[in-house]
Amino acid sequence: MPSTDPSSERKALRATAREFAGDVLSKAREVTDALPTATERYRATRPFYEKMVAAGFLRRLVPQALGGDGTGASTAAVLAEELVAGDPSVALNLFSTGLGLAPLLRAGNADQRARHLPPFLATAGAPLASLALSEPGGTANLDEPGRDVGLRTTARRRNGQWIVNGAKQWVSHATGWEGTGPDLMAVVARAGNSPDPRRSTAVLLVPGPIDGLRIDELLDPLGHRAHLLPRFSLVDVRVPDADLVGEVGDGLGIVNASFGGALIGACAAGVMRVAFDAALAFARTDRRGGRVPVVEHQGVGFLLADVKTRIEAVRSLTYRACAALDRGAPGAEELSVHAKVFGSEAAVQSLLDLMRVIGVDSYGHHLPLAGLLQDALAYPLFSGGNIGFRRRRLQAMLADPAYDPWATFEA
Repeated sequence: MPSTDPSSERKALRATAREFAGDVLSKAREVTDALPTATERYRATRPFYEKMVAAGFLRRLVPQALGGDGTGASTAAVLAEELVAGDPSVALNLFSTGLGLAPLLRAGNADQRARHLPPFLATAGAPLASLALSEPGGTANLDEPGRDVGLRTTARRRNGQWIVNGAKQWVSHATGWEGTGPDLMAVVARAGNSPDPRRSTAVLLVPGPIDGLRIDELLDPLGHRAHLLPRFSLVDVRVPDADLVGEVGDGLGIVNASFGGALIGACAAGVMRVAFDAALAFARTDRRGGRVPVVEHQGVGFLLADVKTRIEAVRSLTYRACAALDRGAPGAEELSVHAKVFGSEAAVQSLLDLMRVIGVDSYGHHLPLAGLLQDALAYPLFSGGNIGFRRRRLQAMLADPAYDPWATFEA
């Protein structure tokens, strides 16, 4: 009889995902790096993504109660750490699709799920989903009241449907594989006439191909070079009433619930692990023309020790946050924010330190550290930037008279 122990399940999932990452995803970068354009690199990830879907990893992001195989944040974090260690760009394809599905999973009704979810439960094809939030000029103040601030994408109700107009950017999968949009896009917009975003922010579900999607520019990111991030316009995109998620005014809560910071901690741990393995192997074998391997020099040993401490701290904080989320414990949200902020910034610092261990050889792409640093630099910036969103959320918690700073002890 199979074990129902959650730790046994996570151990088995870790082994499966690590094997997949080593056998499949680790080969992606040599394919994508050879291609000259962002679109070509992105499309070249499709076979790898299809294999992730076939392996059932996308189903792992959908809760069992909704027909998937997901068993909570802890197992999702295991998946993120292991797959990102294989290839950050291809893994991002999977988890950004999970982000795109989050409004539907968290707040969609039974009819919406029945119509939109089936392609993402199948273990075939390459279904994509997007959460279209970020806009040119930024969305850090999307909750600020006023007609001239916050979200500028609008949804106007007319003849039983919503007409959506606006510009978005930095949205994973917005082009889809063929430039016509993803299989499902969750668009965040201002609906109605209220200047208060708590009463006017809405999320609408738009299936692809999207009539009215205009790709304005393909942004050229520093990292995740095989992941396509466009700037685009939505021009008179028509959405039936049946595809409004919840009610007008629910949008802020849906967006806040969709961005799970703990997963960024898991991604950071995966990147740090790969870089640490490469630097440790170098330090144990390379003498740099001297008598002993460089690991025997105190300065090198201390840097490696500091990075290993950070990895252990990031992993512990991340999995503690995930366990709290799975239990619905007090302090779960705060721990998730800490995991995102600390994990993302620790990853960047650790990559820099490990490059110092290796020296100038780490500056080339024949070793993985330069590419991993490019990828890790995104972690403090996206999924709710550490300055614009995450630290502000912590500040709001601290300012709340009802805040208990030690509720996290019980999480």
